[in-house]
Amino acid sequence: MNSASSREQGFTLVELLVALLIFGMIAAAGVALLSFSVRAQDMADARLDDVAAMRRVGALLTGDLAQAAARVVRNEAGAVKPAFVGGTGAEGDIALALVRRGWDNPDGAGRPSLQKVEYRLTGVRLERIAYRNLDGAAPMEPVTVLEGVEALRLRYRDSEGEWRERWDPTQITDLPRAVEMIVDVRDGGPVRQLFLVGAGL
Repeated sequence: MNSASSREQGFTLVELLVALLIFGMIAAAGVALLSFSVRAQDMADARLDDVAAMRRVGALLTGDLAQAAARVVRNEAGAVKPAFVGGTGAEGDIALALVRRGWDNPDGAGRPSLQKVEYRLTGVRLERIAYRNLDGAAPMEPVTVLEGVEALRLRYRDSEGEWRERWDPTQITDLPRAVEMIVDVRDGGPVRQLFLVGAGL
C-alpha cells in the first residue's frame, strides 16, 4: 500500500529522464527550425536588395540613355570627344559617356539643361560620374550605383540593326539605337537589360 501511494505522489527517475529527453528533442527541433527561418529570411532580404539595386540601375540608365543628345563635348584639355562613347565594360575603362537632356535646375543656377555623364566599372562598383558643365569641366565626385559587380559587358545596336562590341561610329554625332548591358552580380548571376537610346530615334 505504501509503494502504491508513493507512486501516486510523483514520478520515478526513469520517467523524469524520459520526459527531459523528449523536451530536449522538441526544444532542439524548435531552435533548428527558428534558425532556418532566420537564415531564409536573411537570404530573401539580401536577394530582394539585389533586385532593388538592379531596378534602380535600370531606371537610371533608362533615363540617361532615353534623353541622350547628339552633342559633342570637349574634355579638360580641349580635345573634341564624340557625342556618345561606348566601351566594352572592362574594369577601369569608360563604359558609357554621353550628354543627356532634361537636367533639372530647380534653383535657377547658371548652367544648361544638358549634362555630361559617364559610367565606369571601378573594382566591383559601377559608378556614375556627372559634370557640371559640358566642355572642359572637371568631373564631380563619382556616385556608386551598384555594388558587387563581377563583370560588365556592353553591346550597341547601330542603325542597320547590327550589334557592335564597341561604339565607334564614322560620324562623331552618331548615337546607337540601343544598348545591351549584361551584369554579373556576386551571388546573383548574370542580369541582361536592354535600353533605347534617344527614345529609339
